[in-house]
Amino acid sequence: MKTPSLAAFRAELRKAAHPDKAQSALGFFKTGAGQYGEGDVFIGVTVPEQRRIAKRYPGLPLADLERLLRSKIHEERLSALFLLVARYRSDPDAVVKLYLRNLKWVNNWDLVDSSAPQILGTWLLDKDRSLLTKLARSKDLWERRVAMVSTQCFINAGESKDALKIAALLLDDGHDLIHKATGWMLREVGKRVDPDHLRAFLKIHAAHMPRTALRYSIERLPKAERANWIRPSRIQGASK
Repeated sequence: MKTPSLAAFRAELRKAAHPDKAQSALGFFKTGAGQYGEGDVFIGVTVPEQRRIAKRYPGLPLADLERLLRSKIHEERLSALFLLVARYRSDPDAVVKLYLRNLKWVNNWDLVDSSAPQILGTWLLDKDRSLLTKLARSKDLWERRVAMVSTQCFINAGESKDALKIAALLLDDGHDLIHKATGWMLREVGKRVDPDHLRAFLKIHAAHMPRTALRYSIERLPKAERANWIRPSRIQGASK
């Protein structure tokens, strides 16, 4: 195993870079003017390749991981999060502290989804979860997504209460990426906890849910039931 070195890690990432993949990522992650990923920089390293390289650097100091997480290069930020998730088991409090003070750099959906449940959600399993309410009310898109996606950890542990609470807080959100995350977590409640918990939520909120959130949430329900939830009378005003 190589001696941990930030410079060596970065050199490996650049060696694995593909300009054509970088170009396609610019469109996929919406980096154009006014889009959610505006200004993000890609060098074109695939996720499997990032994970493979990261596994060779488990001993990178937390200070170096923080430098990576603050990088302008997307793959460096994502790789830093892979390493922080791996480090969480041995030093959870330090990892969470670093994660929370650097949330502004967890600023695309793949970065959030690869880290929020594994780091913040896991840490909050046996703690007060009011932080998620605060994040759900943030003006920052990515903090709101962190709040919603973090609940995946609770759902996997058989709990639905906090996922349903955060979902309700975010139903009036104006961004499609929040609609998708909300519907995804609601679907997971129905799949992994209890479909009746999802149905109870839908009975209250379906008529006012954004169409995307509703469609995502009912994907695992029986076909006939999905048709009932999606009928126009239930989703009037839900095309936000």
